[in-house]
Amino acid sequence: MSPLKYRRVLLKLSGEALAGDREYGMDPDTVTSICREVIAARELGAEIALVIGGGNIFRGVSESAQGMDRASADYMGMLATVMNSLAIQDILEKMNADTRVLSAIAMHEVAEPYIRRRALRHLEKKRIIICAAGTGNPYFTTDTAAALRAMELKADAIFKATKVDGVFDKDPVTNSEALKYESLSYIDVLSRRLKVMDSAAVSLCMDNDMPLVVFNLFQRDNIIRILKGEKIGTMVQGG
Repeated sequence: MSPLKYRRVLLKLSGEALAGDREYGMDPDTVTSICREVIAARELGAEIALVIGGGNIFRGVSESAQGMDRASADYMGMLATVMNSLAIQDILEKMNADTRVLSAIAMHEVAEPYIRRRALRHLEKKRIIICAAGTGNPYFTTDTAAALRAMELKADAIFKATKVDGVFDKDPVTNSEALKYESLSYIDVLSRRLKVMDSAAVSLCMDNDMPLVVFNLFQRDNIIRILKGEKIGTMVQGG
């Protein structure tokens, strides 16, 4: 077995990634493919924590949320992340992967409460953990939740999964001349307003020297290749 560059990682998935080519909801083939990649990484010896967004669900009800109090809308978004987390857990466990959902909002019937020491113990036992409901507080995105959980769980890096091959100076989907960055500092990301993670998450990573790898989730074996130290996507680190 090849030595891993990263032994414990936090994988940040957007809710939209689960939708595949759909406008909202979940695409079963896409979700199954993602779960296979996660299990392959665990079988390689990595300890995996996931934070999943809720955009694929919340987008479907966002019109009814217009004009709603921001805190109430944010709580709706947190509940959407729990729904996604339970769906991912179900698929992972059907593939015989021991998985735990830990929610920042108490809902004992469907998930364990997020307790840092309990989460660490699950990782040590090689269980895949899914940290749901963001930080449990409104006004914080799941990007910020991912950064926070990565610090708490002493992850070696955050893997930020996207639909493109890394960070670009322009949108590569609409601009064929978009330039991909091989590496960036967190100051670069903030000063250039690059759409990597929200500014609170980027600042938290910068203050705690947490490396961030932005990569294409839909290219097969990318997670494993990054774990082994291959230069995939864009590396963000340093001040």
